[in-house]
Amino acid sequence: MRTRRRQLWIALIVVLVLAGAIVAAVLLRRHAPPDTVRLLPDSDAVLYVNLEPIRLLTDIGKKPTHDRDPEYQRFVDETGFDFERDLNRAAFAIHYGSSKDQETRYTEILQGHFDHSRVSQYLAKLSNNTIEQYDGFEVYVIPLEGRTLRVALLGLDTAAASNNADPGFIHYIIDRYKQSALPFPGPALVRDYYRRVPLGSVVWTIARTPAQASMQDHGELLIPGGWSALLPKGSVVIASARPLTDVRLRAQVITQSETEARGFAGRLNAFLVLFNSIDISMDGGGPDPDVKKAFESFKVEQDKNEAIVTANVPFAFFRKIVSDSPVEIAPQTQTPPQAAQPAPPAKKSKK
Repeated sequence: MRTRRRQLWIALIVVLVLAGAIVAAVLLRRHAPPDTVRLLPDSDAVLYVNLEPIRLLTDIGKKPTHDRDPEYQRFVDETGFDFERDLNRAAFAIHYGSSKDQETRYTEILQGHFDHSRVSQYLAKLSNNTIEQYDGFEVYVIPLEGRTLRVALLGLDTAAASNNADPGFIHYIIDRYKQSALPFPGPALVRDYYRRVPLGSVVWTIARTPAQASMQDHGELLIPGGWSALLPKGSVVIASARPLTDVRLRAQVITQSETEARGFAGRLNAFLVLFNSIDISMDGGGPDPDVKKAFESFKVEQDKNEAIVTANVPFAFFRKIVSDSPVEIAPQTQTPPQAAQPAPPAKKSKK
C-alpha cells in the first residue's frame, strides 16, 4: 500500500512539474517579441512591420498597381507574390558599416502567402543555380552589384534573406528557426528594450544611433529624410505606431545624460515650430486639416535622460499618405498689405 501511494505522489509531482513548465513557456511566449523578430541576429537596429492591420485601415494591396518598375513586375509575374498584397509581417536587422565608407547591410525575415515552388524556381534562376546546403535547408546565393544576397525559404510562409558578406547571418537564422518552439527573446536590443514597446504596436523600431560622428550617415532608417543627425550620438531610440481611436505615435530617445536629453528636446521643439508654420497640402488644394491636426498633436517632453515624443494622428492622414496624391509643402501664405495706389498725375492747366 505504501509503495502504491508513493508512486502516486511521484506521478503527481511529475505532472505538476510538467504543467508548470508548459505554463511558464506559454507565458514567456505571450510576452516575447513576434516570431519574425526572434529569429533575427544581433544588429544596430531592428524594425518590425505588421501589414495585416494596416491593410484594414488603408487601401494597401486592395487596388491594382499601375506603372510598376519592369523588374518588379517580372518578379510578380514569375512568383505570383506581390509585397503589398501578400506580405503579412516583416522584421529587419540593420547592420551599420564600421566606417562612413561602408554600406549599411540588412537581414530580413518575411512572412506571407507565397507559392513555395514558384518562388524557389525564381530564386534558382537568379542565383544561376548556385545553392548552398546548410542543415537541411537550401540557401540561394544571388550576386548583386558589390554584394551577395543569400535567401532561404524556411517554411510554407516564411523566408529569410541577408546581404551581409558573412554567410553566418543566414545560418544563424536557420538554427533559430529549428529551435523556434523555445522561448528565446531575440536580438540583444530586443531583449533589453522590447518591454518598452507599447502593446498592440503594428510598426516599431529599436535602434542604437552610431557612437561616432563619421558613422552618423548609417542611421538613415531611424528618422527619414536625413534627420538622424538630430539624434544624440550613442542614444537608443524606441519608436512605435499603434491604432486605437486614431494612430498613436510614440518615440523614446534614451540619451547618456539629462543635458543631452534636454538639448535634443529643445532642437526637436524648434523643428516642430518650423513645421507648424508651413502649409502642407496633399492635393495642391491648400492646407490639409488632417495633416495640420497631425503635426499640431506632436508633443515633446523630457524625463531625466529621456526625451519622449508623442502624437495622435487621424486615420485619414495615413489614407492620404498611401494615396496617389502628391504632397506639397509651402510656407504659410499671408495676404500682403495693399500698397497705396499712386495718385493720378495732376493735369496741367492751359494758359
